[in-house]
Amino acid sequence: MGSVLAASSPAPPPLVPGSPLPGSPLPAAPGLTVPPGFGMPSVSPVLPSDQEAKRPLPNPGAFEECHRRCKEVFPVQMEGVRLMVNKGLSNHFQVNHTLMLSTLDDSSYRFGVTYVGSQQTGPAESFPVVVGDMDNSGSLNAQIIHQVAGQIRSKLAFQTQQQKFVNWQGDVEYRGENFTAAVTLGNPDVLVGSGIVVSHYLQSITPSLALGGELVLHRRPGEEGTVMSLAGRYTGNNYIATLTLGAAGAHASYYHKANDQLQVGVEFEASTRMQETSLSFGYQLDVPKANLLFKGSVDSNWVVGATLEKKLLPLPLSLALCSFLNHRKEKFQCGFSVIIG
Repeated sequence: MGSVLAASSPAPPPLVPGSPLPGSPLPAAPGLTVPPGFGMPSVSPVLPSDQEAKRPLPNPGAFEECHRRCKEVFPVQMEGVRLMVNKGLSNHFQVNHTLMLSTLDDSSYRFGVTYVGSQQTGPAESFPVVVGDMDNSGSLNAQIIHQVAGQIRSKLAFQTQQQKFVNWQGDVEYRGENFTAAVTLGNPDVLVGSGIVVSHYLQSITPSLALGGELVLHRRPGEEGTVMSLAGRYTGNNYIATLTLGAAGAHASYYHKANDQLQVGVEFEASTRMQETSLSFGYQLDVPKANLLFKGSVDSNWVVGATLEKKLLPLPLSLALCSFLNHRKEKFQCGFSVIIG
């Protein structure tokens, strides 16, 4: 019996030079006296607060993109037949042709050009970027985006209608480590004394919470005013909640990613000028094995819409179907799109 207990008991660990013997009290810390028969308890070392690693606050992004993730879930309305052909001429240059046939508006043709420079600032960002398109009536839409410095980005956009300038604006955006500030100047006219100035600021308070505001100054002959709004966005592991409040109204959105296939969004808008409110619900269903993307929406005005996109791999061809039904006005709208390239 004694041999069995001896075999089952573990062997004592080897002694390390300078370590206390088994059963003896722990040595006292330097400068402290311990009475006989007592030992010092083991205490884990405490790091100073200034040496603790702090998680840096991320950049919150642009103010105008606070509700972007929720809006991407909703389908985009389309009417008639649209044929788009994309052609890449090089790694930096691409052209596209778009033919639109409509039963409500006039049919049109648009020619577009996209140029991406070689100044790479990130894994998917290169500057400068020039995007423009012109239709068969001579109307032009163009944007020029450039990274002026490491944290300063500028954008110039203008629009013409039948060879006449209709709208143009210039943006300057500064992206710090944990904030983004931007100023936009739209349609300035020094002789008449009119124009619009919009300033944005968004600050990360915590890794999940970002707060900011928007200030709009508009002036034209006989009229000028100021509109201010505040915004807050909370980002969780799989959801984003955003709220914007101001004198013009309120805008709230909630985005939730249920899994890799399903995403949902809820949007609420209230306008003090129009005295109207609307509530919308949308969802996006992605079926990667079938190369299908389905989007649907329904709002408080009883407008139901849906789009279905199908990629015909390995061909560079995509098909899209769109339909919207307004129950109150008893109107139905549908569209069909073919994208090549």
